[in-house]
Amino acid sequence: MPEASFFTDMLQSITDHGRQLLFSGSRNTQAAAKADLQTLCEMLLSSRGEASGIALAAEILDRWGALESEDAQKFFHMLHEKFGPDASKLDQAIENYRTDKSSAAVIALHRAAEPRRQELLRRLNHAPNGTARLVRMRQQLLASENRSEAYHAVDADFTHLFGSWFNRGFLTLRPIDWTTPAYILEKIIEYEAVHEIAGWEELRRRLAPADRRCFAFFHPRLADEPLVFVEVALTRSVPKAIADVLDEGREQINADEATTAVFYSISNCQDGLRGISFGNFLIKQVVEDLRKDLPGLKNFVTLSPVPGFARWLAKVRATGDRSLSQAALETLTMLDDPNWPGSESSAEEVKRVLLPLAARYFLTERTPEGRPVDAVARFHLGNGARLERVNFLGDRSPKALQQAHGLMVNYLYKLDDIVANHEALAQRGEVIASPAVKSMLSQSDEGRRGGNGQQGSRAFAQLMNSTLGGGRK
Repeated sequence: MPEASFFTDMLQSITDHGRQLLFSGSRNTQAAAKADLQTLCEMLLSSRGEASGIALAAEILDRWGALESEDAQKFFHMLHEKFGPDASKLDQAIENYRTDKSSAAVIALHRAAEPRRQELLRRLNHAPNGTARLVRMRQQLLASENRSEAYHAVDADFTHLFGSWFNRGFLTLRPIDWTTPAYILEKIIEYEAVHEIAGWEELRRRLAPADRRCFAFFHPRLADEPLVFVEVALTRSVPKAIADVLDEGREQINADEATTAVFYSISNCQDGLRGISFGNFLIKQVVEDLRKDLPGLKNFVTLSPVPGFARWLAKVRATGDRSLSQAALETLTMLDDPNWPGSESSAEEVKRVLLPLAARYFLTERTPEGRPVDAVARFHLGNGARLERVNFLGDRSPKALQQAHGLMVNYLYKLDDIVANHEALAQRGEVIASPAVKSMLSQSDEGRRGGNGQQGSRAFAQLMNSTLGGGRK
């Protein structure tokens, strides 16, 4: 990107000139050498010159980048202790507001309540590569095991500023294909977080065929660093297993033959931007672009992992949940076998117990804040998708078996229903799901129903066929 390169070169030139002004002369040089990071931060906040301010910001970020982990944590603590709101100004602003609730008093109160470190971070962002370096700074903050008041306060400031700097208006959607520069493709391999890409040949299989698409969001200040990317399979039906999408020997189709777009992997690339939402914008933008390019597409679905299910089920089993019979608990012990899923018959036994529990996990279980317990579910349901289908052993990889006992889920994005589905979850806490998934919730394990008879087995088989069938009905 020539514009970005020109801007970076110009900024570096200003920085170099500013450093000459700032540190020229023996007195300034000695003072700068002795100044600690706190002093330099104070100098930056009091700086009025643009060149000297950029030079100070670069000096602070250079010194911070050279800190050992322990000293970096001390830096965050210093930001909390020394660069919070001015207490006296805040007290005065509160007193003024109590007697004068004018707009001017509200503005003054807002300014007094803002921590000084927010302005400090804004000024640090002026340095060359300042945005990228601040993202790395927050990444190190998030990696800290210390969850003190200082951690939460400083992270709140990063989150507040990044939410503005990385809003949708600044993001650019770019298609990623086999002709994309290699240095970006390398990052796709590195950042893939859902289904590992083993190497270049596997990446080629995901990008080169006519029935495959990939899109990524970029930010102008991180021009060659994808923020989030999504991989899309164009298919004739809704897949129930990841092997249907990634199998090397799968049947390839022409893009205009596809009726369904499957979002099978969404990966956030920058740990320092955790909690800053991009994926919801990405999916909606990609849906719009695909609809324009391929008007034959009728269905937009995901094939998603269920990363929290095994952990939740382990807690249910450990507490001796009364909703589970002894027979069901014994059946679930098959999941502990290192060779599971093993035989087809043992997998069928587990399926009869596991799928109703999966429906409970999605439809009724909630966090203390009243949200769905599964992180991926929160994302897609919060975006207005419908929980369409639960797929038993949809992913047999070791990672999926460990995290979800192999479960995968299809979320359906039906554009006419997105707003209503979102409001149902946000306002009433209701998860919108297909009739097949809702029916699973009412199923009990056969031991509790005494359901060893053929009638119960036939009913369950019919339910499984409707829930796990090949395409959307």
